[in-house]
Amino acid sequence: MDSNRIPEVSVDELAALIEKGIVLIDVRSPEEYAEGHVPGARLLPLDQVGERAGEVPDDRDVYLICRSGGRSARALGILSAHGRRGVNVAGGTLGWIDAGHAVVEGSNEG
Repeated sequence: MDSNRIPEVSVDELAALIEKGIVLIDVRSPEEYAEGHVPGARLLPLDQVGERAGEVPDDRDVYLICRSGGRSARALGILSAHGRRGVNVAGGTLGWIDAGHAVVEGSNEG
């Protein structure tokens, strides 16, 4: 197994996991988040991940999502450097929408 491989889940796998009460972090900008985000996703913009890594649970995997998967993969690297474990959502919010899943608009989490 490639130790450099980024752990990933598909948007459909994420939909099933959300029902189990996972921690999902959206690393897009506040504006992008307000335009539509996965229900239950918490906002933590990529440019704040390093300084706010202590807010991320260190006792379990967290799931990271962005627009298409690039920023969340970078955020995963930052969190890993701070001793946090994470899983990237392949396809991001665009993949979530393309798969027919609902999004929530507005700046409130949920």
